Amino acid sequence: MSDMIRTDDDLSPADLLAAISKMWEASAPKLLSIEETCPPGAGAPVFTVNGKYTAKGWTEWTQGFQYGSALLQFDATDEDSFLELGRERTRDVMAPHLTHLGVHDHGFNNVSTYGNLRRLALEGRFEAADTEVDYWELALQVSGAVQAARWTKTAEGGGFIHSFNGPHSLFADTIRTLRSLALSHELGHFLYEEQDEQIDLLDRLISHADATARYSLYWGEDRDAHDVRGRVAHESIFNSESGAYRNPSTQQGHSPFSTWTRGQAWVITGFAELLEWLGNLEDEELTPFGGRDHLQGWFANAARAASDHYIEHTPTCGVPYWDTGAPGLSELPDHAQLPADPFNAHEPVDSSAAAIAAQGLIRLGRWLTNAGEADGARYTQAGLTTTRTLLTDPYLSTEPEHQGLLLHSVYHRPNGWDHIPEGASIPQGESSQWGDYHLRELAVLVERLATDKTYPTFFGPEGSNE
Repeated sequence: MSDMIRTDDDLSPADLLAAISKMWEASAPKLLSIEETCPPGAGAPVFTVNGKYTAKGWTEWTQGFQYGSALLQFDATDEDSFLELGRERTRDVMAPHLTHLGVHDHGFNNVSTYGNLRRLALEGRFEAADTEVDYWELALQVSGAVQAARWTKTAEGGGFIHSFNGPHSLFADTIRTLRSLALSHELGHFLYEEQDEQIDLLDRLISHADATARYSLYWGEDRDAHDVRGRVAHESIFNSESGAYRNPSTQQGHSPFSTWTRGQAWVITGFAELLEWLGNLEDEELTPFGGRDHLQGWFANAARAASDHYIEHTPTCGVPYWDTGAPGLSELPDHAQLPADPFNAHEPVDSSAAAIAAQGLIRLGRWLTNAGEADGARYTQAGLTTTRTLLTDPYLSTEPEHQGLLLHSVYHRPNGWDHIPEGASIPQGESSQWGDYHLRELAVLVERLATDKTYPTFFGPEGSNE
């Protein structure tokens, strides 16, 4: 299939700087408004209803995005007030997330806060006492080990970090939160289990990545009647007694045999980011797992497969509909040959999926280009094209009364959790914490590329090997 995203091959990161500056101007008052209406103890903001952030008591998985967004605002603008906001809220509010045994979301909450603080300090962006950095690093060590403790063994001898649904459930999302486990390992930590069994966190990370590539991601090898290369199943179900794989499933997608596009975006960016991280490890660490070339090869293949499917099944502007198999798309027969229409009457788009995927596409493209691969530019330009779309109308929210930054985000379409405005038939015009956070994270990445500043990674400056 030919590319559906209509990439602009002449687009450069520098071309987006003016739009990014406008975004940061709109972002600042929104962060302060959210802080006023969603203070600590009031429940983490999740998504907007009529432009105001509301809580959705479930797992509080978005609190790190709230305070991490303040740190990203400082990252881009050097406004110290946002650094202090993120710093203080991380210290005062985020500790319970470090030992949250019931979720797989540690990378979302804890790397967005403790991890961003550590990254900025390692980059020399602000002065932090050694004891403060030690505190952040201890927090990240704990978070990764707690995440790794949610372990289900598979019949093949590996395993995966199971979702909050229980030991039978592998979520595609978790590959992006694996950055928590990665940092814990890199900081020299490990996990003790029964009878003082010492667990290698790198082994668990690679095993989980393998399970995600093997079961969440499709490869076009006739695994089932709907095996299309790069398609992603949101959930994979296992027999928790034997570890045998049973079937694909979904929580937030339309069906197990279509692709929930935000789940696919998590896979794209998760693998691309971990691919970068492998370069920060010593060869000896990777030897037991087949060596650097082997691991980089299949991490890159996984990122490529999911990215190719995304590019080939997404509308020309780079913003996908919420699921590739959403039934109402039959009423929009040319939807993939046109820019996405968030105001249509049949199915919502999900701008948050685009913000997540764009970052992964850019990171993958950069890594492949640096490795001498000819197709790197394809992914980079698709990511930049998508970024340009998100920084313009109708996606960027510049109205101060609307607390959201990225419009037309969708949370849980099957459960009907998303707000449908009066007169509309589908969710539209609202924002989510993960969409807003990842637009900001994407903007930091593109701005750094445009200005030749330190390339941002969750593990700190490249080559730091802390």
